[in-house]
Amino acid sequence: MKITGIEITHHRLPLDPPFHASWDSKPRTAFDATIVRVATDEGLTGYGSGDTMTGFEGHERFFIGQDPMAIERHYRILSNIQFHYGRCWPLDLALWDLAGKITGQPVWKLLGGLSNKVAAYASSGTLRKPEELADAAEAYLGQGFKALKIRFHRGDWRADIKALEAVRARVGSRLDLMVDCNQGWRMSWDAYAPWTLKDAIPVARELERLGVYWMEEPLHRSDREGMRRLREMVDIRIAGGEMTRELYEFRDLIRDGCLDVLQPDAALVGGITGLRRVAAMAAENNLIFTPHTWTNGMGVAANCHLTAGLADAPFVEFPYDPPEWSLPRRDFMMAEPLAVDGEGMITLSDQPGMGYALDETMLAKTRVG
Repeated sequence: MKITGIEITHHRLPLDPPFHASWDSKPRTAFDATIVRVATDEGLTGYGSGDTMTGFEGHERFFIGQDPMAIERHYRILSNIQFHYGRCWPLDLALWDLAGKITGQPVWKLLGGLSNKVAAYASSGTLRKPEELADAAEAYLGQGFKALKIRFHRGDWRADIKALEAVRARVGSRLDLMVDCNQGWRMSWDAYAPWTLKDAIPVARELERLGVYWMEEPLHRSDREGMRRLREMVDIRIAGGEMTRELYEFRDLIRDGCLDVLQPDAALVGGITGLRRVAAMAAENNLIFTPHTWTNGMGVAANCHLTAGLADAPFVEFPYDPPEWSLPRRDFMMAEPLAVDGEGMITLSDQPGMGYALDETMLAKTRVG
């Protein structure tokens, strides 16, 4: 079997009302998705989605005519492309979807078959008032979620703590709570300074008081010494790594004792092929591996296959904050949205590949390139 073609299309879903993401100072009036299709001479096609595939144009010739199952070879080429251009890891996800279809197996089985289920934590994205956030937390409980991630970014961390206190007072110990400080993340137009270690310490103490499971991105992504020192000074787990680009950086983060929780996203960093190495490093060092998954349902599904197949993650991120961030918005490109059951679990099927299908009608309506 040979790869005969790679098609990349771009799509945009208008958002009215806009989505006010906590980490973005500009309201989001549209949601973009990039779809990658890898076709073969035997009629099978693999699908992937995630990053924008910036810089991939012109590199198709390095894959066309090749064996689609030569995934390690393809990973090396994608790593080279990333070195010179952009992150084109959705192609790796499409290749894994294709590999499952070729072998007749779901990806989670190809990766090790550890489990076909992962527990999902609801990942909120908006900055609600304390009582409104408490109401939302109660609604998550009613839908079966056992854990919730809350965003900080209200300008003064004390205001963030008040919102967190309202949630804890409402739900007690019925929900595990995580906090994303978003100090490592920046939009292209952001120019404000991140927290220093001295800034992060009092916040960490408050999160410990409120029984928070992990503190995510408390410092800038480059402040490895600060993360190491913070991790030594507090008991709360320190999480990060969602936009770390190179696998050797994860090796160094682990070696230097910077993180308790590693959060790379297969749709943005390394693909499944690269991140299975990071999952193995995490296991060997007794750390938590649980991917960041804020792309769309196809990206979430890929990270779930990776995690279920070979990692023992307590939770996997499930972007969901209705009505601003609903499943129809997040998964508009899919024939059926990826959902959790009444126990807060995502169950992966035995369908070959990733188990998802495209909504071609919606993709035709939303295509922009």
